[in-house]
Amino acid sequence: MYSIIVVPPPTTEDENQPNQPVQHRLAPGERLGFGRSVSDNDLAIVHDGVSRRAGEITAQGAFWILSNLSREQTYVVENPEGAGEHIKVGPGRLDAPIPFEFSRIVLPAAGDLLAIEVWAPRHDYLSSEGGLDGATTAPAFSVDRTKRYFAVLAALCEPRLRGEPHAALPTVDQVVDRLRPNWPAASRTSVQWNIDYLAVKLRLKPGPETADTGPRLNGKKESLVSLALRFDLVREDDLFVLRESAPGRVTR
Repeated sequence: MYSIIVVPPPTTEDENQPNQPVQHRLAPGERLGFGRSVSDNDLAIVHDGVSRRAGEITAQGAFWILSNLSREQTYVVENPEGAGEHIKVGPGRLDAPIPFEFSRIVLPAAGDLLAIEVWAPRHDYLSSEGGLDGATTAPAFSVDRTKRYFAVLAALCEPRLRGEPHAALPTVDQVVDRLRPNWPAASRTSVQWNIDYLAVKLRLKPGPETADTGPRLNGKKESLVSLALRFDLVREDDLFVLRESAPGRVTR
């Protein structure tokens, strides 16, 4: 079963390699080497400022580890939802554990900053003691109510949770305006990114269990809201995440 999705930076789109995959999917224990050398890496980053063998990503179930094979460059792994939260992985550091659910590896490259996105949407849960023997039932959906993707989902669901079951869904711009009191840096790009992530996380698009990227999903917002309301992923009580300075909310 795949647990990690790696999205290369745009510079990896080499005209001489038209069939290079848009995403790389790793099962636990699988490794993905990246760097400038096309022959020595699974993910070639064609840029003069990137080391021939720059690093290696290894899937470890619900998280992943990063090895920095560069002799001089420090890599920064950012949490896009962390308001600046990041981890520095120094030159030569091996097997640094990365705890973020989705991350951005920033590679300094001769004046450029190249970003590799890594998604780790798999969640593992502790089995209850004293229960029945045998395999446990896997959760249908797992969401973290402290994450910004949940605030985006709540904003999309809000009109229908306010007693208007057939209300038109808010536009991306309206979602941005709704989230700005608690998320000043919200933008069309960041909101759309979270909507795309939700489509994978909630399995409306093929996720970590398949290497097939699937067809284009039309009506993505409508599908997300329909699924969320049908299975009570977002309830009216959850709309507190949209209040300005909501008490107890983790704004990371």
